[in-house]
Order: sequence, then structure tokens, then C-alpha cells
Amino acid sequence: MKFFVDTAEVDAIRELNDLGMVDGVTTNPSLIMKSGRDIKEVTKEICEMVDGPVSAETVALDADGMIAEGRELAKIADNIAIKVPLTWDGLKACKVLSSEGRMVNVTLCFSANQALLAAKAGATFISPFIGRIDDLSLDGMDLIGDIRTIYDNYGFETQILAASIRSLNHMKDAALIGADVATAPPAVIKSMANHVLTDKGLDAFMSDWAKTGQKIL
Repeated sequence: MKFFVDTAEVDAIRELNDLGMVDGVTTNPSLIMKSGRDIKEVTKEICEMVDGPVSAETVALDADGMIAEGRELAKIADNIAIKVPLTWDGLKACKVLSSEGRMVNVTLCFSANQALLAAKAGATFISPFIGRIDDLSLDGMDLIGDIRTIYDNYGFETQILAASIRSLNHMKDAALIGADVATAPPAVIKSMANHVLTDKGLDAFMSDWAKTGQKIL
């Protein structure tokens, strides 16, 4: 499973990228606002740092506006994935932009039917929002599983990009179900290395090592 980092904070992306943990980046208007930087400036910096797709989101609500904004965002770098919402106008924009050979990430997906439409419209990525479905006391992973089955049934090449990931279980379950990509905040990705038994074992090793009175360097 590929890891995308869901942030516009350049330092956090750089740290993970240097470890080989970044296959791409996703941004949205909220993350751009949080970074406090100009969208084109920060997106260009991220694209220069990361080899994989960098999602930059349109803000128009009509198809023509999304297409125009998408083309403008695509000028930033060759690895831009244009992000459009899963609305009827978003699907129209996806069809046009993908037909022009551009990567398109269709976001705010909450049903398998929506995901099917996005694949038919030529989406490169479909972004089901797991956490927001969980907020409704439903299981967001059921949606990932349904989309995986539908796409495999018909050989769609659209990649399932599990989004709105908030926990380690989300990461694990998305991988088990077969999501192609998971996009998560840096803190979630880094916390995948944590385990209480690892900490306990390391403490025991260090205690025993101290008793030997030895040094390696």
C-alpha cells in the first residue's frame, strides 16, 4: 500500500520523505489555510520534494470553473493530481481533465455508487472518507471493501485512496482490505512505529546493558 501524507506542512513531509515513507501528498483548502502559505508557492515546493502525485484541490463549484482551475494548478508541476469533489459537476470536470491526460483525484466520496461513477469518469484516484463515515456510527472500512470488490469485478484502474484516516486501525484495515493508497496526517504515519511491548523490551535491554558496564563507542 502506498502512503500519501495529508498535510501542507513542508517540514513534516520532508522528514517522512527522507525515510522513504512518502509516495505522494494530498492537500485541501483547509490544509493550505493551516499552513498559512500561498497555494501555488507551497504546492510547488512540495512537488519539487516529492516524486509522486501531489493533490491540489480546485475550489470552484461548477464544471467549467473546476476545469479552468485544474488546468492552472497543473501548470505548477508535472506530478500534480487535480482534486475535484464528487458532485455531478466534479464528475464532468474529471472526465475532461482525465481525457487531457491529467491525474485527477475525486474526493469526498461516501458511497460505492459514487466511486463507480468516478471510475467511469476516468478518475486516477477515488478518495472515500473513512473517518467521517465512522462519525455517523457506520464503518468506513465497509465502503473501502465495497469499492475494492466493484473495481476488481470490472477491472477499473482507478486507485482507491483511503482518506480521512485518523487511527492506526484505519491504516491496518485499509491495507488488509486492499486500498491502493492511504493518505494520513504525519502523526498517524509516525505512530505506526509505536508499540508498548517494543518500549518495554527496549527498557529491559537498556537496563541489562547498563549492568554490564560496557560501551560500544
